[in-house]
Amino acid sequence: MFSSYDGLCTIGELAEHAGVSVKTVRFYSDRGLLPEASRSAGGHRRYAPEAVERLAMIRSLRGLDLPVPEVRRILDEQDEQDERDGAGGVDGTGGALEDAVAGRLRLLGSELAALRWREAALQLVQECPPAERPARLRLVGAVAAPPSTASLARFWRSWLPARMPARSVSAFLEAAVPHPPDDPRPAQVLAFARLHAFVARPCDGGSDSSQPRAHGVAGARASAVLYAGLAEAYDLAGGELRRGAEPAPGEALDGFVDAYAGTYGVRDTPAFRRVLAGRLAADPRIDRYWDLTAEVISAPGGRPEPTPGSAHDWLLAALEAQSEAAGHSGARAVSPR
Repeated sequence: MFSSYDGLCTIGELAEHAGVSVKTVRFYSDRGLLPEASRSAGGHRRYAPEAVERLAMIRSLRGLDLPVPEVRRILDEQDEQDERDGAGGVDGTGGALEDAVAGRLRLLGSELAALRWREAALQLVQECPPAERPARLRLVGAVAAPPSTASLARFWRSWLPARMPARSVSAFLEAAVPHPPDDPRPAQVLAFARLHAFVARPCDGGSDSSQPRAHGVAGARASAVLYAGLAEAYDLAGGELRRGAEPAPGEALDGFVDAYAGTYGVRDTPAFRRVLAGRLAADPRIDRYWDLTAEVISAPGGRPEPTPGSAHDWLLAALEAQSEAAGHSGARAVSPR
């Protein structure tokens, strides 16, 4: 390959053959990525023919923006494999390469998500009236890019009953904390920023941050059972909401009532349903949170995606309508003829 009598090449020849500068070859040599075969009598670096392939591999890895330490691990692993197998060359089939590429993909995904979020946020500021831009900028500027849901999780952790099992808390947070879209529209960025501001505001002791009285059951495990039952009912009600169905009795409502009845240790009777409807109607609401959540997770211009909050409202409306109908039926049954 090279013209020298021993088949080795100088640093200049290697650089020319690989299409890089001598400075680049020296950089990789000094960092131990490109071993020298020997030195000339005058102390000049000399490289073996396989250095060409190795340098090409280094350039490919660096072209993917892999850092030098990752490149070193990949090459070291390949050297060890070559020693075991007695093979030459760099085929890049080791686990170090797989791990490095996967890690870089994760990082790039995060960077791209941040860029898309910033782009939508800038569009949001640009499109609003000039007089509103400072306030809009402060609102969206308080949210990291890509956005974090940590503030939302903290809000719910402080709202949930104390000492609930970790698995139950995680299941609730999965349903209650919206995941920001990967490719957000300006309206979704605005909704998430408002949601972040809503949960991050100083606690004012308002009723919207207190636990519903209907959830005041004995013990953390009883609360966990209640929330698990409600989650199933909300899923069923969500399906009804997606179909555009009006609130009505059915499997979703039965599961909703059964969650409370089972937790309280009572039977599901018409009388219990009337009492439950009254309790739930009087409990504090966090409607603002759920309205903003629906804006975050729904495609702009489309039907709002169901949330636990909208599912709860649908079920409560069905329960109230059923209880009212049962009350009227009972009144007719006992009225004098």
